[in-house]
Formats: sequence, C-alpha cells, structure tokens
Amino acid sequence: MHQLKRNLKLKTMLAGCALFALSAAPLQALAAFGLTTNTGDYTIDTGAGLVFKVLRTATSQAGVGDISSLVYNGVELQGQTKGSHIASGFSGLYTGVTAVSVSAAQPDTDTIKITVTTGNLTHYYMARRNVSHIYMGTNITAEPSVGEFRWITRMKSNILTGVPAESNLNGTTTTVESTDVFGFANGETRSKYYGNQRTLDYTLRGITGSGVGVYMVYDNREGASGGPFFRDIQNQSSSTTSGDTELYNYMNSGHNQTEAYRMGFHGPYALLFTGGGTPAIPDMSWVANMGLTGYVAASGRGGVTVAGMTGLDSSYPYTVGFSNSTAQYWGAANASSGQMTKTGMKPGTYTMTVYKNELAVDSRSVTVSAGSTTSVSSFAVTGDPAAKTALWRIGKWDGSPKEFLNGDKVNAMHPSDTRMAYWTPADYIVGTSSDATGFPAYQWKGVNGAINVRFNLTAAQVVSSSTYQLRVGITAAYANARPQVTVNGWTSAVPTASTQPDSRSMTIGTYRGNNAMFTFTVPVANLVVGQNILTLAPASGSSGTTYLSPGYAYDAVDLIKTP
Repeated sequence: MHQLKRNLKLKTMLAGCALFALSAAPLQALAAFGLTTNTGDYTIDTGAGLVFKVLRTATSQAGVGDISSLVYNGVELQGQTKGSHIASGFSGLYTGVTAVSVSAAQPDTDTIKITVTTGNLTHYYMARRNVSHIYMGTNITAEPSVGEFRWITRMKSNILTGVPAESNLNGTTTTVESTDVFGFANGETRSKYYGNQRTLDYTLRGITGSGVGVYMVYDNREGASGGPFFRDIQNQSSSTTSGDTELYNYMNSGHNQTEAYRMGFHGPYALLFTGGGTPAIPDMSWVANMGLTGYVAASGRGGVTVAGMTGLDSSYPYTVGFSNSTAQYWGAANASSGQMTKTGMKPGTYTMTVYKNELAVDSRSVTVSAGSTTSVSSFAVTGDPAAKTALWRIGKWDGSPKEFLNGDKVNAMHPSDTRMAYWTPADYIVGTSSDATGFPAYQWKGVNGAINVRFNLTAAQVVSSSTYQLRVGITAAYANARPQVTVNGWTSAVPTASTQPDSRSMTIGTYRGNNAMFTFTVPVANLVVGQNILTLAPASGSSGTTYLSPGYAYDAVDLIKTP
C-alpha cells in the first residue's frame, strides 16, 4: 500500500514536471516585445520570435537606416554582405545627399515605429506586439536619383532555398544578355526578371527554407506605375554558399516603363515571417493611426461604381482601371453584367479604362470626391477590334501574345532558351495552322525577320468595290520596330512607330508595353481568288542583333472587308 502511494506520488510529480516543461517552453522561446536603443542600432523584438535591427551607425556592410539583422526563432536570416533597404541604400538615394537620420518611437503600448529620412524620402518600419511581421511604408516627393524605387530584402540563400526557379541564378555558368540574364550549360536561362507576376495578381510572394518562410505582402499599388498588367522584379537568388536570396517590392523602375512615376506614399507593405507555411494577408488598417507622412486615411477617399457594361465578350475577363498623375487603381468587372465598384481612391479626375483581358477597349473620364461614391451609368463598350467580322484572323484581340508559339514561356525565360520552340516555323496556313505552334509570339528583324501567311479568298470575297484592311496588333516593341507588310506583289509604306518604353522588353520577361494597332489598306487589285501570300517584316531605323534587334510582340493579325 505504501509502495502504491509512493508510485502515485512519483507519477504525480513527474506529470507536474512535464506539465511545467510544456508550459515553460513557449515562455522561454518568446522574448518580451520591446525596443532597445544602442549606439549602433535599434533592436526591435516583436515578441513573436522575430528580432530585427535597424542601423543608426553605418558598418562596412550596411548603411544607416538599413536592416542589418533578421533573426527568426534564433536563426539569422539577413545576408551579411549588404543590408536590406530602399534601392541600394538610403545614403546616396539623392545626388549630393548623404545624411540619413533614424529615430524611434512607441506610438502606443503595442506598436514600435522606426522613421528613416533622407533627402525627399521618408521610410517607416513598424512592429506590433506578438506579431512576426515588419510593416513598412515609404513616402517620396522626388524620384530617387538612381532612377528606380524599390525595397529589397537580402537574406541568406543557404537557409532560404525554396525560391522561384526562374530567378534562381545558382549554378549558372554564362552571361546571356547584359549583366542580368544568365544561362546554364544546357542552354536554360535565369534572371531576376523572370517568373514575375502581373501587378494585378500581386498579393504576397514568399521564399522558404527548413522551418522558415519569408513573405512580401504588397500594397494596393496606388503609388506605383505601369497599370494592372505591368511586371517587374520580385525575386533573385544566387550562390547557396556565399550569396543572397532577394525579395523585392518594386514600386517603379525603368524596366519597360509605360508611364511617368508617381510620387507620394507607397504602402503599407510588409515582410511576414512564418515557420514555412503561407500566411494570411494581415489587416494593416491600424497604420492609419501611425501619423505617416503622405498617408491618406479612408475618410479622405472616395470610390466609383459602374452600373454595368454591354458589348462584352463572355470568353474574357474584364478589368476596369483608373489612372492619373498621382494614383492608379483597378478592379474586376462582373463577367455577365459588367458591374464593378472600386473604393479607397484618392480624390481627383481619372482616366477610366476598360480592358478585355489586357487590351484597352474603352476609355472615359471620371471624377472621385472624398467621402462619396461616383456613379457611372451603364454604357456600351465599342472599341473591341474583334467586334468586326474578319475574313480571317490569327490570334485573339486581347492584349496578349500568350496564345502564340512560345507565348506560354516568354515571362519565364530568355527567347534564346533551349526550352523555346524554333522562332521561325513554316508558313502559317489560315484555316489549317495552329496559333500555338504556327505563329510566333515575338518577331525580331534579326531572328525571324519574315513571317509568311498563306490565305485563300473566294470570288465572292474579292470584290472591286470593297475596301480591304489588314490589321496588325502588337503589345510591345523594341527599337522603334513596326510591321511592314507585303501582300502578293504589293508592299506597304513603313508606318510611323508606336509609342513604346525606351528599354528592353521581350528579353526581360514581359510583353507589356503599349498596345498598338497598325492598319494597312490593301489594294483589291493585289488580291487574287485562291491563294494569297502575306509577308510580315519588322521595319526600323535602329540597329541591333538577334534578340536585341528591332522587334515586337503580337496581339492579333486579321483581314477585314468593308462593306
């Protein structure tokens, strides 16, 4: 009996010790939320396993205002050759400005705010009690002198190995183009430009490792530029032994830029740290109470409601975009009714553009006032080129070359990549050939400079009193390239070049420039009953070789007859 009591007592003690161990372990793993001020840096402990440092004094690796340490659950994730920061560092963002100031405050018991100021920029880091996130916001009143505006997180690539393959440079052996596109011995290519999402699809992007994940949550992009279909750098990874893996938030750049940069507040955006799983998008509405320069509260915003639209093609998604010099927004239209509502817009007059997939098919003006919603009555969309019946059509009028040969790969690799199909297929036969295998998404003067299309016309279709127009649509162009056409024995004049970004386009993972249509009136005398041959060729006064020769991305090609 005494032995039984002793055993029961021992079991109770052991159970108590186990219970204490289980309850104490989390307390030991989690430090207290707080801010520590040192001579060299501010140390912020989120109380949720994440401790990060913001430099007050420059080191040999990082500058004032940079994040110099990112420790999550006891593991240092921050790369040790450079800090994480705006552009390439806060010092020198603006020509002639080297001074950077950093200050810390605790606006309330649950929030820490670090403010970095230099020149025309104010940047904020914010932490919340027991949340493993770093919230950020950036206000600019002038474009950084480096010509681009980005946040870059630099982390250890030997820990964060779960990265997008398209932008992972580890193991590449050759330089394919400039200093930013690289290749493997097998001919596959990688670049920081590849595998990037359309801005429309931005939510969060992450990289992972064993027991860890770091995710970028993007802002609503109102202060960025380029519109809903713009693509820019999101990731880059290098050597797993000595390099960094990088996670970006590009707010603007000269990478195939289609419109002027916007100033003002950008954010809030955030870095989220997890045990490896994909996190939920956090509520960041509390940022409105942080006194951030340039931030516009909900009370100072308005919205737009479109009652509906007619003339839509049910085969495509429709996006309604709004843009002016200070802000941009967009939202999806109802697939059947065309109705849409957009809230949270800064006051002002906007160009409202309706996109069929990525092709603008309607444009009008709308004014937004703070505290109210502007109503737009139902209207008909009348600018869709596909609404006109064609004798024949190659591709789809949708602002994208995705349906063409290699169109499914152009965002993820260089055009020279061995995974690409041959860019010069056999002559395209209307009615027989497939868009996906018979007509290239891109055409360059120095690669596939002549594309032949064979099409048949009947006697009823060749009418002397009719007008025949050949329409060629492009989504982007490089080096002022534009199509010149030959139909049988007739050659068109060289048209005026479209307005396009002054940068590389099709080699850096995007076909998104400015959609343009070239219309050629083909003399009926040069059309024949039976087989006709159309030749498409890029014309340009600029030079270049292979994939950097003048070229363009196709949207669609068709022949229409009136009446």
